[in-house]
Amino acid sequence: MNPARRITLIWLLLMLATLLSWQLGHGAAPGTQRGGASIAILLIALVKARFVFLEFMELRGAPWPLRLAFEAWAVLVGVALIALYWSGLTHYASGQ
Repeated sequence: MNPARRITLIWLLLMLATLLSWQLGHGAAPGTQRGGASIAILLIALVKARFVFLEFMELRGAPWPLRLAFEAWAVLVGVALIALYWSGLTHYASGQ
């Protein structure tokens, strides 16, 4: 695939992911359970970060140890954020 076309396609996917996460965050009625939407938004953000790092920061062609370090970082941060969310510690930090 043409590199310019690939970047344009990835940019379009990033924009659609942004709209989807915005809709998930603002689409729920007040007082409803938002746990599933919150986890989905976190996962979308991590996928977007992966696209940005691999495509726009050119980690796709980076040496294998650097790319492996990034992939491990993305997984660890994702697991940590989801675990913190489900543990309820985020509620204490926000004062709820």
